[in-house]
Amino acid sequence: MPRGPRRPPWRLLLLLLLLLLLPPLAGALGHRGPAGPREATEEAGSRRAWPAFQGLRERLRAAGALSRRYWARFSCRVWPETCDQDAETPTRPLDWSLPLLGQQYLDILTTWYCSFQDCCDSGDCRIANNFTGLESDLSVRLHGQHLAQELVLTTVRGYLEQPQPDKALALSFHGWSGTGKNFVARMLAENLYRDGLRSDCVRVFITMFHFPHPKFVDLYKERLTDQMKATQERCHQTLFIFDEAEKLHPELLEALGPHLEHQAPSNHGVEAPRAIFVFLSNLGGNVINEVVLNLLKAGWSREEITMEHLEPRLQAEIVASTDSGFGHSRLVKENLIDFFVPFLPLEYRHVRLCARDAFLSQELLYTEEALDEIAKMMVYVPKEEQVFSSQGCKSIAQRINYFLP
Repeated sequence: MPRGPRRPPWRLLLLLLLLLLLPPLAGALGHRGPAGPREATEEAGSRRAWPAFQGLRERLRAAGALSRRYWARFSCRVWPETCDQDAETPTRPLDWSLPLLGQQYLDILTTWYCSFQDCCDSGDCRIANNFTGLESDLSVRLHGQHLAQELVLTTVRGYLEQPQPDKALALSFHGWSGTGKNFVARMLAENLYRDGLRSDCVRVFITMFHFPHPKFVDLYKERLTDQMKATQERCHQTLFIFDEAEKLHPELLEALGPHLEHQAPSNHGVEAPRAIFVFLSNLGGNVINEVVLNLLKAGWSREEITMEHLEPRLQAEIVASTDSGFGHSRLVKENLIDFFVPFLPLEYRHVRLCARDAFLSQELLYTEEALDEIAKMMVYVPKEEQVFSSQGCKSIAQRINYFLP
């Protein structure tokens, strides 16, 4: 029966590497004087051999002890949870300290190892929680969404900084297509996890792709439950994104309920698992646009619009919708959704910014005239006012191809 590939003897390789870094074993064999007469060679050699052997043995013992120190330092860097800071120090002082060159090689070795293994001070390098980067992305790369910018950053950071959260965080993004819902979900993945959407801790479900046939809903429920459980077993902090959430089968929505309920406190000293659920939906987009348009007509600036203007109308629209079971699910009825995040319709100026970003992302030069031309290619609604882009910023990246040399 063929055997799998044998794991390399890491400790042996490390020991050999460290021995190469040690200072020369000068004098370990002693100094040999000029050879005497032949008949005295064996006797004199035997007298010199034993002290030389003892010296070599002492040096090898010191080398072994130093190698163990290297290994201890290396293992404490890559597996900090196994490092006992109060470990008993050697009773016999070592003759050598870590050479500078050896320390540099230790740094290189640690960096190399951690380039393909999960090791860092936090215990799980897959998790980044880069709130500074998230704040920057939301303020610089996201356009026209001051409500989502503030609400997403505040709620996510507050949730992840809780010492012992008692439920998962559930955010529901609502608005027209192209307003930035998927964009913000991707920002969350990119800033909370080292590998972004490819992380083992992130799962994305697209309703019409992963759950297209209602007759297979029982199979979908089983798969969904198994995949979520496996992800949560791999990671203590997970992110689940459900695109086209308004099209989720009612039974799938019900299956998500237990994952969003309040949980009993975990054992003292044990870090509570964290899970963020993000639902992306076009549901409620029309009422958001209506409220924003009326406020603009009344003389309000876009940045003066608050959650108080939108949240009651948005929730009422979600609950009253007959085209989706989302508003009738226990997620909404039992208030398991923590925040409904409105994404406002985008205006001409926002489309220009999206076009500019599309050029910059491909490191292409652009002109103000080109940005205007791209923005004018979009369709604006309502028919009379023509204030909002009907597609938001969707397809902007493809439209810049018309202006390439």
